[in-house]
Amino acid sequence: MPLAVAAALMSGAWTGVHDDPLTKPLPANPDWVKPQAPLKLYANTYFVGTGGLSIVLIDTGDGLILVDGALPQTVAMTEANIRKLGFRVEDIRFILNTEAHFDHAGGLAALARDSGAQVITSPIGAAALRAGLVAAGDPQESDISNSPPVPNARGIADGEVLRLGNTAVTAVFTPGHTPGSVSWTWKSCEGEACVDVVFASSLNAVAARPFTYTGHPEVTAGLRASIDRMEGLDCGLLISAHPDNSGGDRKIAALEAGATPNPFLDPTACRAYAERARGRLQARLDREAAP
Repeated sequence: MPLAVAAALMSGAWTGVHDDPLTKPLPANPDWVKPQAPLKLYANTYFVGTGGLSIVLIDTGDGLILVDGALPQTVAMTEANIRKLGFRVEDIRFILNTEAHFDHAGGLAALARDSGAQVITSPIGAAALRAGLVAAGDPQESDISNSPPVPNARGIADGEVLRLGNTAVTAVFTPGHTPGSVSWTWKSCEGEACVDVVFASSLNAVAARPFTYTGHPEVTAGLRASIDRMEGLDCGLLISAHPDNSGGDRKIAALEAGATPNPFLDPTACRAYAERARGRLQARLDREAAP
């Protein structure tokens, strides 16, 4: 798809987009709707998102799994990216979600409708998706746009394994940025060379008034535990929900330019991601505690 066409689709300027309530554009950071060509990250794992929002496609050999859905207005580009790789949207069996914020879940309703896939996340996240609202107690509750409801969203247990074809994806609950945040892990293999892939939820301590992390020690403790858990994961390839939170934007550019070795293959990536989140949390607490 030409970039100009993709940009028009995502902005809502393309004829007919506003006629579909599931793809009606939501206000968004310009980087979140920036066109991005699809890209093979490693073996059966592909990037099909935008320049500022990660979406990953996994080819299990017996159907496809999609992780996250970005915005309503990016659905057309996501589906075009999937087709450009030679896959069919109709072959997506499961769509996994990291969090029920509109920038990662806004496109889920349309993607689920178009593919017939089951949407899966944590029980807290699934309830929020079905309602089209963020969960109560979300640090950004007062500042997050509603999303098209996802009627078929269902919950999965922490540590539960979802199996399809040759792939087993494990749910790793990482709450704190949202109450229902989930990260996802699986192995991606080229022959005998296998890599532990982590699709990490956001771990940023971001809040909208009147919420404060100092005023909610239980949320702060949960986020600290999630950061520690991320640091301890087997992790050879990291994809963060926002690519720029882990240097993924630079890695995508390098991979597109033909860099070798593969810049995404980095066993230190999850530790670095966790350390960045830990520093941001402490900075947030320091600001909130300042007179």
